[in-house]
Amino acid sequence: MSGKKMGRPTDNPLTVRIGVRLDPKTINMLDEYCKVNNLRKSEVVRQAIIQYISE
Repeated sequence: MSGKKMGRPTDNPLTVRIGVRLDPKTINMLDEYCKVNNLRKSEVVRQAIIQYISE
């Protein structure tokens, strides 16, 4: 077996971590969206930030 680790590519490392507080209604909306679209919360947040700033 190869000694190379599997995981995210190193060409765009995601090194910054943030925290956010959400009310139950908002977190339920996020959870449902993630479930329906088979995405992780972090990916949805990144996409939302990019879309919001691009407008």
